[in-house]
Amino acid sequence: MTDELENAEGVEALLATPKLADALESKPFRRFLDQVPIAIAVSELKDEENIVYSNPEFEKITGLASAELAGRPWTVLPGKSESGKEVEPGAAIVGSRDFVGTFRIENPAQEAAVVDVYSNVIEDDDGTPAYRLAALVNVGERDQAQREELEQRIREKDMLLMEIQHRVKNNLQMIAAVIRLEARNAQGRLDTDPFDRLAGRIEAVQLLYKSMSEHERGEEIDLGVYLSEIASSVLRAHAVEGIRLDLKVDSYPVSVNVAMPTGLVVNELLTNSLKYAFVGRDGGTITLHSLSDGEGCRVVIADDGVGLPDGVEWPQRGKLSSMIAQSLRVNAKAHFEVESSPGGGTRVTIIFTRSASANEQPAP
Repeated sequence: MTDELENAEGVEALLATPKLADALESKPFRRFLDQVPIAIAVSELKDEENIVYSNPEFEKITGLASAELAGRPWTVLPGKSESGKEVEPGAAIVGSRDFVGTFRIENPAQEAAVVDVYSNVIEDDDGTPAYRLAALVNVGERDQAQREELEQRIREKDMLLMEIQHRVKNNLQMIAAVIRLEARNAQGRLDTDPFDRLAGRIEAVQLLYKSMSEHERGEEIDLGVYLSEIASSVLRAHAVEGIRLDLKVDSYPVSVNVAMPTGLVVNELLTNSLKYAFVGRDGGTITLHSLSDGEGCRVVIADDGVGLPDGVEWPQRGKLSSMIAQSLRVNAKAHFEVESSPGGGTRVTIIFTRSASANEQPAP
């Protein structure tokens, strides 16, 4: 890698050489260029711009002898841009100055070379453009070494991340269990509802880490699977006879920043339904649907219970649930619809668009 950096610096120094136009007329200077470990070619800027010189390194990379290049335009160079654009190196050399770009030079005599291309117009003493000098710096070996090093680092970091996620998941599971145990022990002496809610939120996050640790990469979470696991967790924690769960989910990948607040919202709404929606009733139905239509996803959390009390809205301003809902609005451009009526139950719908929820958005 050091050699390539030195070569790039050598190109910059060469292009900055004083009176380079005069030097190119000198045979000793051309013999010097023959020894430079950088591929160099020079064209003369006349009515028709044609190559007048190329050094051995240029011949080696392009597979074209000096005799083949002499008197030919830059378009004779074989190759294509590495940027994905349909740009040939010859056209880029003529159309740009300084660093032109990275190209793959096709050479029938050897494996194709990946090179950084530099181009500079050289003026004579009168300021008239006289020559164009192009330099090719072979970066293929450097890039390959860098790619291998980067891939190794990524593998190591992935393993470390998975180990961290596994430990965090286990610790969260233990914390939630301790909180629920303390809440049961405190029943009759204080209000345990805040402890139950805290334990539920921790379990929702723990399930998220579990989902992340089960995949090679934690970039996206299947929202349908994740919400199903949250529903199972909430039902286990708040088992109520006579309550039926209507669960329907589609596979729908979202970023972690979207999955986490969605899981917390669903956890809270399911808990609210189990604890308060069916007071004085023998049973009822709780609905959790997370359905995708190809354009986005609708998450519905509903019950056929007593509905919200008069004067109460969800989410309540100043409460954590309101902050979580706002996080979803910001991170996933989510839209909320809340419906409730006395005796008619409560229904909350969260609407996502795929373009907003699939990409990682910055947290607020």
